Amino acid sequence: MASVSVRYIVHDVDAAIDFYRTHLGFEEVMHPAPAFAMLDRAGLRLLLSAPGGGPGGGQAMPDGSLPEPGGWNRFAVEVDDVDAMTARLRAAGVTFRSDVVTGVGGKQVVLDDPSGNPVELFEPTRPEARLDADA
Repeated sequence: MASVSVRYIVHDVDAAIDFYRTHLGFEEVMHPAPAFAMLDRAGLRLLLSAPGGGPGGGQAMPDGSLPEPGGWNRFAVEVDDVDAMTARLRAAGVTFRSDVVTGVGGKQVVLDDPSGNPVELFEPTRPEARLDADA
């Protein structure tokens, strides 16, 4: 069961579904309309909305502006080997915003989904930085 939802605005919902399923292990929960889909990965529910695809998360604001993809806010996907996964995704043509960097809790890299939304791959190097740190 999902415990967190994140909405991403994407140019092409079908391309985003393919990207997240193929490369990052998400499962499709529903895709009831061309402008919306819901995916899930280990309790993270990812809501994908096309701009102008209302009603819903992609609909125009009262001033007429449309939501758009991009920015730097992101969610992180914990991985066992960020270097190996980065190499595999680069070989598959995925676009990266950075090289792998090492921080105080782990190693990370930022990649873009097909619409330019950032996703962080994070490999914890300290036990307390793991998602299952309490286990």
